Amino acid sequence: MTPFIVAIPARYAASRLPGKPLRPLGGEPLVVHVARRALAAGAREVWVATDDARIRDALQGTEVQVAMTSERHASGSDRLAECADIAGWNDDTLVVNLQGDEPFAPPAGIRMVAETLAASAADMATLAVPIEDADTLFDPNAVKLVRADNGDALYFSRAPIPWHRDAFARSRDALPAGQWLRHIGIYAYRAGFLRRYAKMPPGRLEQVESLEQLRVLEAGFRIAVALTPEPFPPGVDTPEDLARAESLLKGLS
Repeated sequence: MTPFIVAIPARYAASRLPGKPLRPLGGEPLVVHVARRALAAGAREVWVATDDARIRDALQGTEVQVAMTSERHASGSDRLAECADIAGWNDDTLVVNLQGDEPFAPPAGIRMVAETLAASAADMATLAVPIEDADTLFDPNAVKLVRADNGDALYFSRAPIPWHRDAFARSRDALPAGQWLRHIGIYAYRAGFLRRYAKMPPGRLEQVESLEQLRVLEAGFRIAVALTPEPFPPGVDTPEDLARAESLLKGLS
């Protein structure tokens, strides 16, 4: 298996769910569940990059290492770039960016994004899943992508891409199978590119779509895309999401 590190950005002041990393799920902080998934994937090291001592304290006694980072970071990638310097990773270190609100991220998916980058000459890697319903396709909160024949991403958008001219002229309810992909927000990159990425200015398309990964494509770099081997259940962004996660956890126990 490709050696890799998982780094989890965990900001305390989440706008829709303040204190999200510490919200209890099954009696444990949310961030502990996420870190446990990273460990189960076989990561050589698991780091949490945070701006709050309460998150650091919640991880004491676990196998997770903590980097105390600035409160001023605009994105998780910026936070992880500082984490890379704190941890002293060399530029070739393969790093998986696992979002801190993914308590059910499948270990096989975490491994897959690392293996996709290792097997590719791309600068980054990420995952996708086929879209099978119109509600998801036309939901701007569900990010869509198109990829080239070699598996590289061509574009990410909140719009339904590609636009199926003939099918949508007839109906937007019945979707032809196998036409669309939804992006899963997990990334892999080497620490050297992570540092470089964090120094890039925001791109025009990134600002229009509010999609950070477009910065990479606009700058002419490659993002390899693989299909996830297992579904990623929805993450936790709101109190309602947390309640659903609690029900899901009870169903798994």
